[in-house]
Amino acid sequence: MEEMRVLLRNVGHINPTSVKEYMAAGGYQALKKAIAMKPEEILAEVKAAGLRGRGGAGFPTALKWQFVLSEDAAEKYIVCNADEGEPGTNKDRILLSGDPHSIFEGMAIAGKAVGSNKGFIYLRAEYPYLFPILEEALAEARAAGCLGNSIMDTDFDFDIEIRSGAGAYVCGEETALLESIEGKRGEPRFRPPYPGVKGLFGKPTVINNVETFANVGVIMDKGAQWYRSIGTENSPGTKLFTLCGNVVNRGVYEFPMGVNLKDIIFDIGGGIPDGKNLLAVQTGGSSGAIINADQIDMPLDIDHVSASGGKLGCGTILVIDDTNCIVDIVKNNLSFFEHECCGQCTPCREGGTRLLELVQRFIDGTAKLSDFDTIMDLSETMSLASLCGLGQSTPTPVVTSINNFRDAYNKHLDGDYCPVCSKERGRD
Repeated sequence: MEEMRVLLRNVGHINPTSVKEYMAAGGYQALKKAIAMKPEEILAEVKAAGLRGRGGAGFPTALKWQFVLSEDAAEKYIVCNADEGEPGTNKDRILLSGDPHSIFEGMAIAGKAVGSNKGFIYLRAEYPYLFPILEEALAEARAAGCLGNSIMDTDFDFDIEIRSGAGAYVCGEETALLESIEGKRGEPRFRPPYPGVKGLFGKPTVINNVETFANVGVIMDKGAQWYRSIGTENSPGTKLFTLCGNVVNRGVYEFPMGVNLKDIIFDIGGGIPDGKNLLAVQTGGSSGAIINADQIDMPLDIDHVSASGGKLGCGTILVIDDTNCIVDIVKNNLSFFEHECCGQCTPCREGGTRLLELVQRFIDGTAKLSDFDTIMDLSETMSLASLCGLGQSTPTPVVTSINNFRDAYNKHLDGDYCPVCSKERGRD
């Protein structure tokens, strides 16, 4: 099985900051084409391509843009969410460091489509080394007339600024990200109004992920029909996957939507090292579902992964071998989310702490059978009542791990420690 490098086509082949090399590879031709089109025509092309957001939710990109286009406002904004905070995820930094002009081009096309002249890239605080790369690439794009005023000798103006927060995971949530750009504490906003109506500085705003914007230029260049020939009917195009954990060949790979998870792990990934066996896989990052080895013969697209109880999300594939304890892994997930909770809403603030306490009981061997029901009731409350995706998805690894690995939890009940945890605590 080979990769299909559409978004990664230039990575490693051109100087990432050089606008000349990007243009020699066909770059900014899609923007030139889009500038000559009406906003509605650009929108129609993106809609026909079926592009769905690559940041996690899989929301139709054209529909999000339509909300902003429909608003009558003197100022509108394009925001690129580059706050790649999900543990184990590296895809966005590969694009930003290896082909930043493709992101700029996608943002500018979005600006033309909705009537915006200003864009912001919200960069993860832990990526300070990307600042000089992006700034140099922006300077070259402006000097070449691909950004700034009168782009390509037309009446279209569009420029981009880089902003960063202080490293809070919750700022990956779109409204918390907007708060952070505005200089406020990074906390999610109550919705409605949605960002498409009242977003950055109270103006209509498009917010898309790095990978989503990287798809836009490809669609405008090659056309919606070509784009739809890749992937699945409901999830066209390619997807970047971060393969990590207990697998031989770790890395970021690009495949058409619908690629089989089992093939990625054992063909591309080379399987489990050191003669160990596959225990579990977590898809979509730390907030994703944890499935067992019998469930990995699964197409990786937005709908199929959602049906497994999780989400395709950021495309992270965490491979877990049989020397690990699932309960301990879930505890680590919950520790991360408890730390990153902004504390604004009660279901997430109190629920996350309580979930961690309950799972810790299993680790300590003090859990009771009734704790399963408490966990499930609390998880449902958090999923339904939390203000943002952080609290809503925190229970996902807990619920799916209990459903798929009930025996692992049972081994911890009433002081009956599992072999892995017993060994770690010197109880062999």
